[in-house]
Amino acid sequence: MELKDSSRRDFLVAGLAVAALATGCTSNSPFEAAAGEDVKPSGKKVKLLSVDGEEIELDEAFLKPVPHLPTISNAEARVGIPGKKFVMVIDLSRCKNLKKCQSACNHAHDLNPGENWIKVDPMQSAEHTAPYWEPTTCMHCDEPPCVKVCPVDATFKRQDGIVLIDSDRCIGCRFCMAACPYSTRVFNWGAPEIPADVAAQPYSAETSIPQKKGTVGKCDFCADMTRMGMLPHCVSACPNGTFFYGDLNEDSVTNGAETFRFSDMMRDKGGYRLMEDLGTKPSVYYLPPVSRNFPYESGLENDKLQNK
Repeated sequence: MELKDSSRRDFLVAGLAVAALATGCTSNSPFEAAAGEDVKPSGKKVKLLSVDGEEIELDEAFLKPVPHLPTISNAEARVGIPGKKFVMVIDLSRCKNLKKCQSACNHAHDLNPGENWIKVDPMQSAEHTAPYWEPTTCMHCDEPPCVKVCPVDATFKRQDGIVLIDSDRCIGCRFCMAACPYSTRVFNWGAPEIPADVAAQPYSAETSIPQKKGTVGKCDFCADMTRMGMLPHCVSACPNGTFFYGDLNEDSVTNGAETFRFSDMMRDKGGYRLMEDLGTKPSVYYLPPVSRNFPYESGLENDKLQNK
């Protein structure tokens, strides 16, 4: 079932290289030294994808940072990335309640304390069954009830499956919060505690920054990172590889260190979706908490440490 092993760093570097090549970047190529620059090989090799889709190795010393892609308009952000259908898989057997996913998400989106877009809750299916930890994000449903009830088209679904919020349109009616059966949305009751330069930026539906008082926020699948060929912050922040992200059309998901065929993972590990009977068709899938990497009690200890 596993396609390929690589380090998280190699995956991200490859994603950056592909993004640069896709934009026709030449003078800012990730593997081109500046004119007259004396670069000495480091001896450390990294794996990249060539323009022909072949895997190549390059010395790390010849890599250069790839500039961020130009900021896109909110009109473009509403369309999404053509030909993609993004999905997430959460392996409950790997979750230790470290909440690294949560802290990374909060930091990346400049969220106020307590306004978590990712929640990690203790769960237990029945009285005599074992408890486990369950991270919950926005489900990015194919039939999203939040989109249907928004009176101003602030919440919208893109062609690549990602559901986003345009805070420039949001009027704070909270109809979407009432309609969401997963309770994954939060309301910005107060003014966000963000630096002045961030607050002065025009709102981007892909970065969800800056948040605004009186509007709704939620997990955005890190659409800006996805556009650059990189993983969402929660995926790369989890040290246990709990989160997988990928493209359903390519039948592939990865946590940066491991890559699997999505269909094989669902079949072989008993994948499922939450509240399937509601017909919302979530894009977030779960693997059951069997053959766990950590005992449930270790997560309780983490809770104590985090609450000190």
